[in-house]
Amino acid sequence: MSDRTPYHCFLGVDLGWQSGPTGLCCLTMADDALELVALDRLQSTADILAWIDRWAEGSTNAVVAVDAPTLIPNETGMRLPDRLAHKYFGRYDAGCYPANRGRPFAEKLIAFGLALEALGFQHRPHSDAQPQGRFQLEVFPHPATVHLFGLSKILKYKKGTLAQRRPELEKLRQYQLDVLPTLEPALPLEDADLPEIPLTGAAMKAVEDQLDSLTCAYAAAHWWVWGLERNWVLGDVSEGYIVVPAPNEYAKLSQ
Repeated sequence: MSDRTPYHCFLGVDLGWQSGPTGLCCLTMADDALELVALDRLQSTADILAWIDRWAEGSTNAVVAVDAPTLIPNETGMRLPDRLAHKYFGRYDAGCYPANRGRPFAEKLIAFGLALEALGFQHRPHSDAQPQGRFQLEVFPHPATVHLFGLSKILKYKKGTLAQRRPELEKLRQYQLDVLPTLEPALPLEDADLPEIPLTGAAMKAVEDQLDSLTCAYAAAHWWVWGLERNWVLGDVSEGYIVVPAPNEYAKLSQ
């Protein structure tokens, strides 16, 4: 990206909740054209934050979309967005894992959100279109894919045997290639832009993390372009929230 060309940056973070690596994606937008510029996977929190800061540097506006609860105000039970995710997406098998401060992952995820705030990324999910600044969002790939791709059930690439998961991950990759270029904002993708689906479990998990991070990054771009007009916000900053792109048939009203 030329230093003289104003551009916006949308970063997807499929965060490892405890010990696992994190999938990372960077999309940029210049002159309303969205482009995939990086897919990565890193282990340490310090490396992840440095990656985010490096890609966001120089952009006019930047949004980080994190697949993890970084706002966890409740000591026990379920957050408001977790309950709403089950209410609206349970029938798609897309209810999310409940978060509270008693969970072993809570301290790490809260700290990650605070570290993003220290880099200038603020929570402002209930925003008009194209806000100016640096922002962070909590997102959830399963509901996002249900709405963006018009699915009747989630793609079940996270659980089951390798033989069961692999074709579902292939479907995710193909939906990204076929559908994301048709949406608004459009993300042009070619087959060579995305990693092939490997045959072994560990390698497949690495690609899964990267493809999930692409969904997160696209959700960030969609939120920035449309704001509340074409995005749902389940919850709020005080109780935690999840941003989900509105259903694809709604988004097509502009096309």
